Amino acid sequence: MTPDPPWALLAELTHGCPLRCGYCSNPVELVGRSEELTAEQWAGVFRQAAALGVVQTHLSGGEPLLRRDLPDIVAAADTAGLYTQLVTSGLGLGERRLAALVDGGLRSVQLSVQHADPVASERIAGARSFAAKERAARLIRAAGVPFGLNVVLHRGNLDALDDLIALGVAWGADRIELANTQFHGWALRNRTVLLPTPEQTRRAHDTVTGWRQRLRDGPELVWVAPDLVDATAKPCMGGWGRVSLTVAPDGTTLPCPAAAALPGLDPPNVKDRPLDWIWRRSKAFNAFRGESWMPDPCRDCALRTTDHGGCRCQAYALTGDAARTDPACRHAPDHHLVRDLVRLADTGRDLAYAYREGGT
Repeated sequence: MTPDPPWALLAELTHGCPLRCGYCSNPVELVGRSEELTAEQWAGVFRQAAALGVVQTHLSGGEPLLRRDLPDIVAAADTAGLYTQLVTSGLGLGERRLAALVDGGLRSVQLSVQHADPVASERIAGARSFAAKERAARLIRAAGVPFGLNVVLHRGNLDALDDLIALGVAWGADRIELANTQFHGWALRNRTVLLPTPEQTRRAHDTVTGWRQRLRDGPELVWVAPDLVDATAKPCMGGWGRVSLTVAPDGTTLPCPAAAALPGLDPPNVKDRPLDWIWRRSKAFNAFRGESWMPDPCRDCALRTTDHGGCRCQAYALTGDAARTDPACRHAPDHHLVRDLVRLADTGRDLAYAYREGGT
């Protein structure tokens, strides 16, 4: 079966970051700065991506503002015809820097925040950062580009959801993405600390519902459900190798950002292979495409066309087998593993984060 062309590219420009968030989903083994693709190499990636069918790229990291050549990278993506969004912590985003990026073709900015309370936000981020984020929000608004606020939710900030949404409204965000933690990389290491309780999750659902009724004219609220607590598998990146691809800082190309953790995947690199070949013919991108790989009960389940068997990386993290049904699903044979984790979270034990390395 010939796959449809992708429409999205996650360009991870660097793993370096001034923050040390315990929920970070980047790999525990980070790509060093000396191994990063050059701006010229990224320009080639963008041209190939556009020819393949990609229409937008998220310029992410780590912290992409650590790249001094970021204006050149933005301009290259824009020249290739891609819609560009910067995904940033806001640290290092000054007025002149933002103006240069917008002049180069930057179309939108997604800013992260960890908590509505400055002290709590900086405790979660592992660095002084709140004032810089507040200033970045003002600059983005003044520049007139679409502004998204991203909040990664977990046990440490879920009870502050009401204040976090109010903060996004006050900062003038057009879109507030409330993304419950995905347990990969450093977040997997800290899962016991991060996993919310069922009661926290129920209150959060009610909070989002209430704000959506109040904010009929915006900003848009996007809720990414906590699948382990909700017992409902989310579609793996819209389906493995179906709509998007990720290029890591060193050029390794993956169906999703966390897939590097899967053994035997043998992910290709854009330094060695054309992007078209990687998307259509590589072992990595064809490993879990379609439905032929699916085990029972996925194979005969009506949800298989919507959740695509769930997350392959989560299945591996929980069972040691990437081809198993995602244990997040209440119908999965291994769902007891998730129930045990949720019960542990519900005990409310006070544990400490293992902070990721900053890599700056």
